[in-house]
Amino acid sequence: MKHVPIVVLDFGSQYTQLIARRMREEKVYCEILPYNEPIENIKKKNPQGIILSGGPASIYDEDAYRTDEGIFELGLPILSICYGMQLLIDYFGGEIVPALHHEYGKANIEFDKLNGLISPIFKNTQDNQIVWMSHADKAETLPNGFVKIAHSDNSPYAAIANEEKKMYALQFHPEVSHSVYGGEILKNFAKYICGCETTWNMGSFAKEQMEKIRSTVKDGKVLCAVSGGVDSSVVAALLNEAIGDKLIAIFVDTGLLRANEREDVENMFKTKLKIPLITIDASETYLTRLKGVVDPEEKRKIIGHTFIELFAAEARKHDNIKYLAQGTLYPDVIESVSVKGPSKTIKSHHNVGGLPDWMKFKLIEPLRELFKDEVRALGLELGIPKEMIARHPFPGPGLAIRIMGDVKSEDLKILRSADVIMLQELRSSGYYDKTWQAFTVLLNVKSVGVMGDNRTYDNTICVRIVESVDGMTATFAHLPHELLERMSSRIINEVEGINRVVYDISSKPPSTIEWE
Repeated sequence: MKHVPIVVLDFGSQYTQLIARRMREEKVYCEILPYNEPIENIKKKNPQGIILSGGPASIYDEDAYRTDEGIFELGLPILSICYGMQLLIDYFGGEIVPALHHEYGKANIEFDKLNGLISPIFKNTQDNQIVWMSHADKAETLPNGFVKIAHSDNSPYAAIANEEKKMYALQFHPEVSHSVYGGEILKNFAKYICGCETTWNMGSFAKEQMEKIRSTVKDGKVLCAVSGGVDSSVVAALLNEAIGDKLIAIFVDTGLLRANEREDVENMFKTKLKIPLITIDASETYLTRLKGVVDPEEKRKIIGHTFIELFAAEARKHDNIKYLAQGTLYPDVIESVSVKGPSKTIKSHHNVGGLPDWMKFKLIEPLRELFKDEVRALGLELGIPKEMIARHPFPGPGLAIRIMGDVKSEDLKILRSADVIMLQELRSSGYYDKTWQAFTVLLNVKSVGVMGDNRTYDNTICVRIVESVDGMTATFAHLPHELLERMSSRIINEVEGINRVVYDISSKPPSTIEWE
């Protein structure tokens, strides 16, 4: 088993993968394991340090998550975050109690110096820094050997340490972008406290994945679902580089795509990627199966199951297909199902959760541990043109989850028309490349309007444009009012059936990026 410099034990936080992501940004390889991973398996990875993640539980709950206590006796540096802090304090004999108020959001921490010096965990960071809190419990008393190294107005023990044992605990989450020096804190732990080298990058990741793909596939063939989006295009390029003509790339026209998407995808694979592409027109099948379905989870399941059926039918036309490749990313995984730990489920995703028992394929998901910006970096490493890599994310279920309620062909036409106008204005203004994702939603909410001398009673379009780094958190884009006004005016005047446009100003969390 290969050397893993930093091992993260997952106690269920939605932010756990961000820890690994931040480490990778510092070129330190990192793996996430379940909180209850046997100590022998951890030892086999020969880590230089261990991080205990946050989580939704309380240490005094009857079913509180407990790790193998042997990790505290390995003599390795340990960084404990939020719930991990509770676990560390409890193990070494301190006391955790419920906080008077649940602290959620930004807070300022101030350093507590020891012999006039700040803790090395805060090296190259500033005092009175902003961090992100999310906890309902607090430390009441510290274990012997531990001292506080930072505090906030609401958390007297915002950070503690046992410098001799190289054990550190943070009440806040350094892994989220709201913690201004969070990345630096994680870097300090990995590089200066654990002594990790900074050698991991997308080039090494690509080589590692290609070797893994070759050793897995051997003499078999791989069916790869492509959409033309960044994720599936990178997967196809990676597979093509690794196994060549053993790759069979399939594009399904679901009838739920944006305007001109099919033509754009076919042209891209033919002229840019030089990968043969098989196109399946299944638009009628999807519309038939989605008729009358309004529940978003049911939509996703129908779309996912239909994908699988179509691929199985196509596979029967070819010899020796043993694998199905998908462009699943970590945000899909963490919001859908806990794969490496007890993280809470938010929504299902058609790329996540394995294959039905009746299918003989095995899954290949080379991007499963990556975030979108890392996938883009990998795509550039593979030589994919920048204009393809810069495309905004587009969900696998397509426009079906951007129509509230029943999916009808006439509604799809309205939504596509509004979407084209919004994207035209966003691109011409220069804001397309400054934002993470932009789309329109047909709300199926009608309101009274006036056009000319006539009363109207038509539908509402919502414009959703967000800024993000990795898709785990997002804020609505603060676009110029003049740009929003142009979008609204054009959509109302040029799209029949729309008389009102609204702009979504909610962030993630608490909202999600997509509406369904």
